[in-house]
Amino acid sequence: MSGTGSIEKAPESAKPFPKAKSRQTSVERNYVLLSHPNTMPSESEHHPTTGGEQYEQEHVHEVYEQIASHFSSTRYKPWPIIERFLQTLSPGSIGLDIGCGNGKYLAVNPNVFIIASDRSSNLISIAQQHQPHSVIVSDILHLPHQPAKFDFAISIAVVHHLSTKERRIEAVRSILETLKVQYGRGLVYVWALEQDSSRRGWSEKDDQDVMVPWVMRVLKKGKNGDPSGAVTEDRTFHRYYHLYRKGELEHDIRAAGGEVVESGYEKDNWWAIATRPSP
Repeated sequence: MSGTGSIEKAPESAKPFPKAKSRQTSVERNYVLLSHPNTMPSESEHHPTTGGEQYEQEHVHEVYEQIASHFSSTRYKPWPIIERFLQTLSPGSIGLDIGCGNGKYLAVNPNVFIIASDRSSNLISIAQQHQPHSVIVSDILHLPHQPAKFDFAISIAVVHHLSTKERRIEAVRSILETLKVQYGRGLVYVWALEQDSSRRGWSEKDDQDVMVPWVMRVLKKGKNGDPSGAVTEDRTFHRYYHLYRKGELEHDIRAAGGEVVESGYEKDNWWAIATRPSP
């Protein structure tokens, strides 16, 4: 992910956020740190499937549609724990990759079948190269799958894009509901707040709700559309993230009716493997 090298000003679309605190840290030099938006729907006043939807459309979904190709070019190597989770599945297992991005995990284990979904149609267009797996455009809160039918599910770096606590818990519940009762396993990854040793420099003292810039070089047409006069320039997009504290992911899994089997920390992310217990 590209940094900006200086403090970014929030774009007009992010004006509902209060201004970032004034302090010179490595985080501020590369990220827009913002408190939760005052005008964002209250977590206690809205149904989890509706509150924050418009905000996420502007600050998450539309951004990924625009940066899909560039984003995909930076996502190619499977992370160890996710790779191990997929490799240890029984041959013939059928599962889901919810928020699959460019589909980089679809080819990890050729002995399982995966139905992959993503909210971005442009990312799905890239992911469809991974045959024989199926890919569909779908929102994590509106999955089209029948409940309790799948052996496994993974959802990597998705839930942290939901903008209220209710919506994040509902997203986890949506994942769990696809799993076979007792036997299905779901692996969820979210960005961690505790990243003291990373280049981002976030720590427990920082805000959990942030706008993270993605810098992409774009081609700008010359005068009167003359291609010979075209130049490249950097364009910055901002994506909303909720940074999870230690123990918060496990709490959300339990709040969604799941049972945590295993959890941990890897590469600035919190992760957990969960099951759907018997009623």
